Amino acid sequence: MTDRLAEGLSPPRPHAPAGTAARALPRRLAPAAIAAGLAGAAWWLAGQPGGTRLALSLTFGALFGFVLQRSRFCFYCLGRDFLVAGDPRGLLGILAALAAGLAGYAVVLGAWMPDPAGTRLPPDAHIGPVGPVLVLAGAVFGAGMAVSGSCISAHLYRLGEGSPTAPFALVGTGLGFVLGFATWNPLYLASVSEMPVLWLPRHLGYAGSLAAALGLLAVLAWALLRHLPAPEPRPAVRPDPLRAVFTGRWPVWLGGLAVGAIGALAYLRVGPLGVTAEIGGRSRQAAGALGLLPERLEGLDSFRGCATAVRDAVLTPNGLFVGGLVLASFAAALAAGQFCPARPTGSQVLRGLLGGVLLGWGAMTGLGCSVGTLLSGITAGAVSGWVFGLAMFAGSGLTLWLGRRTGLLA
Repeated sequence: MTDRLAEGLSPPRPHAPAGTAARALPRRLAPAAIAAGLAGAAWWLAGQPGGTRLALSLTFGALFGFVLQRSRFCFYCLGRDFLVAGDPRGLLGILAALAAGLAGYAVVLGAWMPDPAGTRLPPDAHIGPVGPVLVLAGAVFGAGMAVSGSCISAHLYRLGEGSPTAPFALVGTGLGFVLGFATWNPLYLASVSEMPVLWLPRHLGYAGSLAAALGLLAVLAWALLRHLPAPEPRPAVRPDPLRAVFTGRWPVWLGGLAVGAIGALAYLRVGPLGVTAEIGGRSRQAAGALGLLPERLEGLDSFRGCATAVRDAVLTPNGLFVGGLVLASFAAALAAGQFCPARPTGSQVLRGLLGGVLLGWGAMTGLGCSVGTLLSGITAGAVSGWVFGLAMFAGSGLTLWLGRRTGLLA
């Protein structure tokens, strides 16, 4: 549970003895009420004109949040476990998510665009330009993960756990988006506008692209499997399926497979997974109202990725996705006894804000985050996803190393 300790949260509470069942009743009823509320909201949205997409966004967001909270799926924390403790299971979970998503996307894209040759790109897929600005964005985003303690999606599910750092990290993310808008035009004119948009199936076909990606994941998995720790002895007790699902920590590989499957299903019915479109859009709207935006953001709205268009509607697909994520993680944390709100310290406030600014700038400039650009990009066959991911892990690893050497990071 190094991720929770880094957040300043207490470890998960042990199960209460049988004599406290009456006191545990409210803890069981509250998650059920939240789940019923989410289901009722999705049902109501589905009955509104044009509300099917909104209902599905809320549903997928809730499923995503539940899976993230139960499996502790955080790109930074899973990578940190390997760098600090030598435990590769978290990184293997990320590889599992990518493998499942690649297989699912291959089926969807093959049905929508049987011939990937030509100049067209798959609809809405997160396929962005590849160049030095993308590398810089990934590295800055990775540094923001190390400083704040999580990626953006993990800050959202930890918001549902009562994290003292997450609210400040998300505020900082919004500020980072505004800073990204201010620096976008010089970067676009100097580099981004000339960079190629590379989609692997166009050059290798679907089969070749899938085989190359899965082959690379297999090589990485083989290298990580050599570092697996010895299996821990398990008590000889009969497992409780309900407790395993709702209160025990899921194996990260299972969470990874679920994340990949949700990503493919979401793309089939709604759009690629991403958690920054709403944050970026609302930040752009606020910055425009305050006169902090450039008169024109050159070429920004022509790129694929987590779009940052100004939001006029109250309910948007990505907004409902993020709302469902936070509420479902809150319900999951309550059910597991892991809702542990705490008063933030000055260090947590500072690290949250500073790390959030780096996260926001990197996500805005890189056209997405670890979910939108890395996960959804790689599974769609985008070279930009691989480049962003490599730079992100390099940036987070270097920042963590420097932070530990100076005593600023644990």
